[in-house]
Amino acid sequence: MKLRMNITYCTPKGTEAAFHSDFMPAGAVMLLMEDMQQNSRVVQTEILDQYETEWTLKELRAYMKELETEPHHVRLFADGGFEKHTGRSGLGCVVHYEQNQKEFRLRRNREVEQLASNNEAEFAALYFAIDILGELGVKNQEIEVFADSRTVMMQMSGEWPVYEKELQYWADKTDDLIKEFGLTVLYTHVDRKQNKEADQLASQALKKIEIDSTIQK
Repeated sequence: MKLRMNITYCTPKGTEAAFHSDFMPAGAVMLLMEDMQQNSRVVQTEILDQYETEWTLKELRAYMKELETEPHHVRLFADGGFEKHTGRSGLGCVVHYEQNQKEFRLRRNREVEQLASNNEAEFAALYFAIDILGELGVKNQEIEVFADSRTVMMQMSGEWPVYEKELQYWADKTDDLIKEFGLTVLYTHVDRKQNKEADQLASQALKKIEIDSTIQK
């Protein structure tokens, strides 16, 4: 989660000025707010999230404390593959996250049928990956999603419209899941080399090689 601050500063002679920060990670905001509490010239502070909901410092501390035991700093890589001659698809995802001051990497894939195209497989892979976050208990935070499908990343971020009915179906399902988990998603398009692990998992699914593992990094 990222937050921004509105700050009112007053000089010893009574001149006041208001300052507004950019959005920053919650941890950085908490440190700054705690430091400014010690400065008597900071007469008013306000913490706001991306929905313009105001947070108190006490609430922010509680949120950061909760993050110590829940999965956070989530980075998700997804990829889908499609075999036109068989109508089979392979979905692969890699989830990097932190929990209890340790780093983890989850790898999982799945073979599915009844998809119509490679683009649909790419959308299905993203839904598959987001659904796994629910199993991990990732809720009410900002996550990063990476994929080598420019179509999926641009359409899910709202930069491109979705015209195909089957792709709109997956986009809506994924958005519903994101809302259910209270997530804010940053979508980033990467090249295939940067997404090779998820790509390999999707290929293994097509070969009926099932992968489901979580390791500490």
